[in-house]
Amino acid sequence: MHWTALQTEQNTGVLQSAKRSRACILILRFLLLPLIAIPPARLTAQNAPQPAHSTPQQLPSLHVRSATGPITVDGKLNEPAWQDAEPVTLTQQSPRPGEPTPYITEVRVLIYHDALIFGFSCRDSNPSAIQVHTLTRDGDQSGDDTVSILLDSFGDKRTAYYFQINEAAARLDGLVAGPYSVSLDWDGIWNARTSRTPDGWSAEIWIPAQTLNFASGSGHWGLELDRSIVRDLTELRWASPSLDANLFDMSRAGNLELATPLRQGHGLEFAPYIRGTMLHDFTIPDRDWLAAAGGEFTWRITPQLAAIFTVNTDFAETEVDSRQINITPFPLYFPEKRAFFLEGANQYVFGLDLDQNFTFIPFFSRNVGLLDGYDIPINGGVKLNGHVGRWSLALLDVQTRTTYVPQTVVDALGLPSAKVNGTNLLASRVAYDVDKHLRLGTIVTHGDPEALASNTLAGLDGVWHTSTFLGKRSLQFGGWAATTQGDVPKGSKQAWGLRFDYPNDLLTCTAGLNRFEDGFEPLLGFLPRPATHQTDGSCSYRPRPSPTGPFRAIRQAFYDLGFTHINDAEGNLQSQVAQLNPMHLIFNSGDTITFSAIDDHETLVYPFAIVPSVIYPVGPYHFQRYGLTLATSQHRQLQFTNASYIGGYYNGHLYHQTNSLNWTPLHGKVEAGIIADNYFGHTPQGNFVEKLWQFKGALSWSPDLSLSTFVQYDNVSLALSSNTRLRWTFRPGDDFFLIWDRTWIRNAIQPGVSLAPDAESLVAKIRWTFRL
Repeated sequence: MHWTALQTEQNTGVLQSAKRSRACILILRFLLLPLIAIPPARLTAQNAPQPAHSTPQQLPSLHVRSATGPITVDGKLNEPAWQDAEPVTLTQQSPRPGEPTPYITEVRVLIYHDALIFGFSCRDSNPSAIQVHTLTRDGDQSGDDTVSILLDSFGDKRTAYYFQINEAAARLDGLVAGPYSVSLDWDGIWNARTSRTPDGWSAEIWIPAQTLNFASGSGHWGLELDRSIVRDLTELRWASPSLDANLFDMSRAGNLELATPLRQGHGLEFAPYIRGTMLHDFTIPDRDWLAAAGGEFTWRITPQLAAIFTVNTDFAETEVDSRQINITPFPLYFPEKRAFFLEGANQYVFGLDLDQNFTFIPFFSRNVGLLDGYDIPINGGVKLNGHVGRWSLALLDVQTRTTYVPQTVVDALGLPSAKVNGTNLLASRVAYDVDKHLRLGTIVTHGDPEALASNTLAGLDGVWHTSTFLGKRSLQFGGWAATTQGDVPKGSKQAWGLRFDYPNDLLTCTAGLNRFEDGFEPLLGFLPRPATHQTDGSCSYRPRPSPTGPFRAIRQAFYDLGFTHINDAEGNLQSQVAQLNPMHLIFNSGDTITFSAIDDHETLVYPFAIVPSVIYPVGPYHFQRYGLTLATSQHRQLQFTNASYIGGYYNGHLYHQTNSLNWTPLHGKVEAGIIADNYFGHTPQGNFVEKLWQFKGALSWSPDLSLSTFVQYDNVSLALSSNTRLRWTFRPGDDFFLIWDRTWIRNAIQPGVSLAPDAESLVAKIRWTFRL
């Protein structure tokens, strides 16, 4: 397992008898907290929200008409057309659903030049306390005052586009595949502006129809609106303002009724790029100057179905991966960040929670065009994303180019040579919405990223979801089955799984089992523990203390218990982990504290080298670990997190500490953060120290112009790397990038020798988008 963890502190001072008695009383009160906590606030006839055109049994509806006059997207709702738009008011969702709030939020929506424009008016009794910590595109807005829009443009009550801005108009977007399956890596073409007002702030958000796929001829969409005020952990919603309602659960969303259907013009989009690159290898004093061009062409066959063609696909502007220290025998998960593969990625989600738990992902797009993190050139490819009625369709076909990879990749993957032949890789997903609760689907993949074997995967899945269990609770069931054929190991080629989820505010429980037989090998998928039978279950009881009781400083307490049991395909125990969090508290200030206890049993079937000099032999190991995590609220300008775990590790001991410090002055124009992740191991096989240090910084002049840097060093690879990126969005969809990468290597044989330059690259890239 990968322990994230932390530091425990014990007070060994001697207390006087009076103080000892007081401490005993406080401990007793804490243990009784689940009994004295109040249940989630109930909506009464006096304080229940009454959205437009709604009844207590119906979800609210908002009717949208075309603007009667011109609108300039400047964040100021001063055009006469806004006064003609139907207003809706958001209702407090947390911490006390339905109760009055000083953060009065009014939203209007208009259609203007085949785009949706949302106008937010956000009152705040203390405008000087509004929080902004970032101006960068896709920056971390978890500590910011934000407004969000979720658009279910197919009306399927499952998938959605997600748009969020903070008070400074920094943009964040993503794709929703289900209530608990959201990717924030997708980038759409849209724009937003904000403006300060005497009593708060206002915003205008412009979302063109050509950015969306949507059901043609249908004016019935799903819509959810949200506002977050982080300094006192207040959340406002339009539809379903209940503590049990997850923001991304589109079955709880309201209805957006479009009076005028949106049009996408001719449905054609061309996004060419040109790129110039300088490569410098310091082992030979020489520089290479390269140029490239290519792009993507999108044809919207219908408003809800798009075909995307790519030629000489380029990912120069993609953010580098954040390194991870792996102290387990199993591979780590790294998210997809390349734009071409993110469009429509939510349609490939398979099963229930498989992608969230990283248990099994049948199509893992990072296997296309990447080998152990090394780029494999892509000559071209085609994608098909969208819907046809109740059918959801997704197809990806890519042709890679023959290339030569470094020796480090050859050694890591056991390749026969440095030459990797070009190959064709295919993935297809089809799903059908039986009704508003049940979705059935299939998935097929074909190809081997290493171009060495024939491999085909075929699978079936089904997910049933409701948000009205016992009145307003969420409940989910999921099942899946798959097989692989071709050049796969001997044995049964099947895999299957079942899962149950009860994800609600006071009580959240989940349980599942997954079976991967010894002949099941999905080469285009992500399966970190093949040939295993896995069972897991967990529950979290999360009461909210009374706001007038002795624990009124606590917003919510969590009591968590989880269990995982993993056997090999023959039934032999591989892993068994039980984790208890007897104390996990979120305070009204947003600060958190968590104490964890873990009991772990691991059986090694192969020798495991945590470092080359420390190798654990085959056999069973049983150990316990304990941890404490302290984190300040994300709304603070200076944020600090300390996490430490201490205890056993196989047949020795391991101390793991992670510290992070983030500073965001000048209303988000400056961002600086450091992370130190350190492992100190003591075992009979030898001692080891593994360290990972990271620095992230950004200077932003506006949400459209920013300079960022990411510096990483670890003592495993002995490499220091920096990635510095200038991004200028001079028009939505048109970007200029300047990326400078440099790597330094420390000599492992001569530890006293300083870091020496290894390689460097400088890339200038410009990308346009033309729509017809």
